[in-house]
Amino acid sequence: MPSDAPATARDYSETLFLPRTDFPMRAGLPQREPEFLARWNEIKLYEKLREAAKGRKKYVLHDGPPYANGHLHIGHALNKVLKDVVVRTRQMAGFDSNYVPGWDCHGLPIEWKVEEGYRAKGLNKDEVPVIEFRKECRDYAAHWIGVQSEEFQRLGVTGDWADPYTTMKFSAEAQIAREIMDFARSGQLYRGSKPVMWSVVERTALAEAEIEYAEFLSDTVFVAFPLLPPLPLRERVGVRGDGGAESGEGAAATPAPDPSPQGGGELRGASVVIWTTTPWTLPGNRAIAYSPKIAYGLYEVTEAPDDNWAKVGQRFLLADALAAGVFKAAKVTGFEKVRAVGAEELAGLSANHPLAHLGYDFQIPLLAGDHVTDDAGTGFVHTAPGHGREDFELWSDSKNELIARGISPKIPYTVDAEGFLTKDAPGFTGRSVITEKGDKGDANQAVIEALVEVGRLVARGKLRHQYPHSWRSKKPVIFRNTPQWFIHMDHDIAGPADTLRSRALAAIEATAFYPPQGKNRLRGMIESRPDWVVSRQRAWGVPICVFVNKKTGELLADDAVDNRIAGAFETEGADAWFADSGARFLGNDYSLDEYEKVADILDVWFDSGSTHAYVLDRRPDLAPKRKVDGGEDEVLYLEGSDQHRGWFHSSLLESCGTRGRAPYDALLTHGFVLDEQGRKMSKSLGNVVAPQDVIKQSGADILRLWVVTSDYEDDLRIGQEILKTATDAYRKLRNTLRWMLGALAHYDGEPVAFDETPELERYILHRLAEVDAEIGAAYEAFDFKRGFAALFTFLTNDLSAFYFDVRKDALYCDPASSVTRRACLTVVDRVFRALVTRLAPLLPFTAEETWLSRFPSDDGSVHLELFAGSADDWRDEALAAKWEKIRRVRRVVTGAIEIERAAKRIGSSLEAAPVVHIADEALRSALEGVDLAEVAITSAISVEAGEGPAEAFRLPEVAGVSVEVKRAEGKKCARSWKVSPEVGSDPEFPEITPRDAKAMREWLALRGEAA
Repeated sequence: MPSDAPATARDYSETLFLPRTDFPMRAGLPQREPEFLARWNEIKLYEKLREAAKGRKKYVLHDGPPYANGHLHIGHALNKVLKDVVVRTRQMAGFDSNYVPGWDCHGLPIEWKVEEGYRAKGLNKDEVPVIEFRKECRDYAAHWIGVQSEEFQRLGVTGDWADPYTTMKFSAEAQIAREIMDFARSGQLYRGSKPVMWSVVERTALAEAEIEYAEFLSDTVFVAFPLLPPLPLRERVGVRGDGGAESGEGAAATPAPDPSPQGGGELRGASVVIWTTTPWTLPGNRAIAYSPKIAYGLYEVTEAPDDNWAKVGQRFLLADALAAGVFKAAKVTGFEKVRAVGAEELAGLSANHPLAHLGYDFQIPLLAGDHVTDDAGTGFVHTAPGHGREDFELWSDSKNELIARGISPKIPYTVDAEGFLTKDAPGFTGRSVITEKGDKGDANQAVIEALVEVGRLVARGKLRHQYPHSWRSKKPVIFRNTPQWFIHMDHDIAGPADTLRSRALAAIEATAFYPPQGKNRLRGMIESRPDWVVSRQRAWGVPICVFVNKKTGELLADDAVDNRIAGAFETEGADAWFADSGARFLGNDYSLDEYEKVADILDVWFDSGSTHAYVLDRRPDLAPKRKVDGGEDEVLYLEGSDQHRGWFHSSLLESCGTRGRAPYDALLTHGFVLDEQGRKMSKSLGNVVAPQDVIKQSGADILRLWVVTSDYEDDLRIGQEILKTATDAYRKLRNTLRWMLGALAHYDGEPVAFDETPELERYILHRLAEVDAEIGAAYEAFDFKRGFAALFTFLTNDLSAFYFDVRKDALYCDPASSVTRRACLTVVDRVFRALVTRLAPLLPFTAEETWLSRFPSDDGSVHLELFAGSADDWRDEALAAKWEKIRRVRRVVTGAIEIERAAKRIGSSLEAAPVVHIADEALRSALEGVDLAEVAITSAISVEAGEGPAEAFRLPEVAGVSVEVKRAEGKKCARSWKVSPEVGSDPEFPEITPRDAKAMREWLALRGEAA
């Protein structure tokens, strides 16, 4: 008891029903959480969850496989905690929500690490047998799977950690092989030659999902292509387009009479100017693109320095909107527009290659292209079909026109796998575009010098811009024309207009997106994406296990061959493809003399995009009966927003190509984790927050609390101050849970009937029903921040700061038989069950500790419970409206008392007997039958009509209510500390109130003692 308790011969504190619990205020999460993990493993919690959920509707969160290399970072923690919360909320909502973790194991990052080990030992990877090398890659991945598994489990993530899926399991590799063979059989797989993103450092093609953009300093050049006269088609038939002219360079460049009816003689001697940030691609130039939608003009230089590259009298074709900028870059001091040039004049024109003197003596046709704009450059686009997607597409789409104009549509191979210019780039053969270390080579400078030599350079400069880099090596990539394996996006599969693109777009419409803007993002990517390049020139992965006829180039389609391949992979893994010549797969019907065994491996995005086929479809503990297939089970994919171009994307294409539908029903995305200042984390900045450090210092539940209180739809921030805020919130939460446990130590489990329950208890049950519904709706919508906020606000505002505060007197001091006291315990019990089960998916360790403190068990767990929920008949809107009015009045009373306490005119609020003035009759009527003194925690209170005196305390937000604080009359009760004139009226207990005297008699009777 506090020191201001009245002097008495009896210690009344032992007669009070004070909270009693062993639940510690200090959580000690870093020490206690591993104990719970061990307990869950000991009681086989995962197995119990699966057994309890048998026969329920399934809700499957399919794990997007993280890569098995290195310790977890904070982004991993965010992702896995969100997944765990989803799985736990669905399980406790009555679903069979099984979580099977997985890992991505193939691909370049692991191969690169193993190669680093070789290089450190002075060994050459290419001298090691491929099977041996692949085993080292497998061992490396297995090591990190073990490390990451422990780190994920330490976060409190529940799942089938004993039997996860991995892309390198033999059964998985066999299914991946079946999937690519399905694409081959349906005609969707083909080998073609297209420009793909190529990593010189890693010596392999890359997919869009393997690209990130980083700052890069490019050389820029404005280059003049001298126009050729517009010859009739019959006069151009002899001109070749494959690197030379049949009649020689002079023939291609010889002017002819200009037949243009528009007086096009003015174009004779003019040049088309292009701008490029990749001068090294000029040897691959085969066309110039223009747009019929752009206004062009013929411009003449009238003033320029004597030593300028752009000379007085030279004429250039430029977009009107860009001409001034071009001449400024060219240091031209005076120019004039000779006349407008229409698109109809450009059609059919050709130019000389600016490097014709080095052997590029063929015509460069002008072609209309939709991708040309006048936002930057010159309005004319340098087109090298071997070095860009749009360039390639324009060149391919113009094939008939090119042939009609006597131009071969052949695309040169100007750059090899190591980044050197080839023989198809005469004059520059052996020059380096990108070095093996990822630095800029000498090709740009060599091309620029050659342009200067023949007077074709108009201007040059530097541009710092975002440029594609490999996300693994962090080195720049190039677009390179090379033979690769592709999957068609627009090939008819089972009928007209039934293409992979059309299937994927239809599947997007049938998918739910959280947040909804993800739909447009994914749809836009599918609408515009090129054919899927699925081949990689590496060793660690699943091979493109097909055979090609050496004469016809056709793929071998034979079920027996395919079955032999898949069967071997099931027992030996994909190593079987590399173990020998492959003759055993062909059997006796085919010969290796006739068929080539493809050596490339699959893009790892195909591996992970196929996970649905060897996880969802083939594991009996998952095997959802999808709604799209007539079932009722649901499948969710949850990853970072970058996976719209990664795993979401590849999974959609893979499943649509083989099954005609998406593998998921819904997609949920989260942002990235930044530091407290909104900066990307990096070791150089020293702002990296490691999940292992947070867990060691504060515990996994604090990290999880940060996740569920963050708006994960956008980028999240984390740092010491943010974690401190989460820790402070956790302390308040824990303190309230601890108080409930202490109070419920006196609950006998016999509830008070609802119709006997006092108004205040019924109001709290109404609020519990409201809040529980709000939390449930938030969980359903994956809005965990809103769900936790509703739970936390109810705990702290409605319960701790109001209801528990009001009812402490009744709970502690009322007789054991008091209906009010027993009803309060009934409500606290219901609140406890509802809120602790709602809390369990978010903070599994704390919820388990709390639950077991109340319900000790050798093998029980809060995680085996369903959400306790609430009853519909608890709702009472009229009662709630009444008590909201009462709480408004209470705020004014407590505000007035705080002023008096701060001024030290009173101590405890029980020393006060306020006078409350209420002008609003409706507000006064709400107080009828309510013990406002009990609600305001005062010893007495009186309510009067009217505005009250001017000096009375008021709150601006509660109009018409004012309070005068007066001291309570009477003596202080030695047991409850209420000040009352009734103290002393009971001769047996003269130190306490009659209420407390009744409680004493019951207490003594239970003990068998006399008063």
